[in-house]
Amino acid sequence: MTGHTLTLGKRIRKLMTEQGRTQKQIAELVDITEATMSRYVNDERMPSADILADIATALHTNSDALLGRTRDTNLSLPEAVTLVARNASYLTNEQKRAVITALLGIEHQQAEQEEGSKHEP
Repeated sequence: MTGHTLTLGKRIRKLMTEQGRTQKQIAELVDITEATMSRYVNDERMPSADILADIATALHTNSDALLGRTRDTNLSLPEAVTLVARNASYLTNEQKRAVITALLGIEHQQAEQEEGSKHEP
């Protein structure tokens, strides 16, 4: 499923609603005016690639997702760590602890799988 039924503005609005964030909050994070953010949300303007990437980061997603493109969500551990590090400033301390705990669990599982595959004939 590609998600092409929603426009960019509707995807942004949906994520903001899900996260309880306002246009003003996202605009401040992205360093644009609230009026400009409103134009993006209302599909009156299309952001530049740089601004789109900044909006995606502020909404804890990626540009492809905002554009309705799907991709494999199975990240490798290094990719997951990079994604978390890039978005760490948007997480509460509790969320950071939860992410670290989850990543440590993934790392432990991967190590066990690698160890198990070494002993297979």
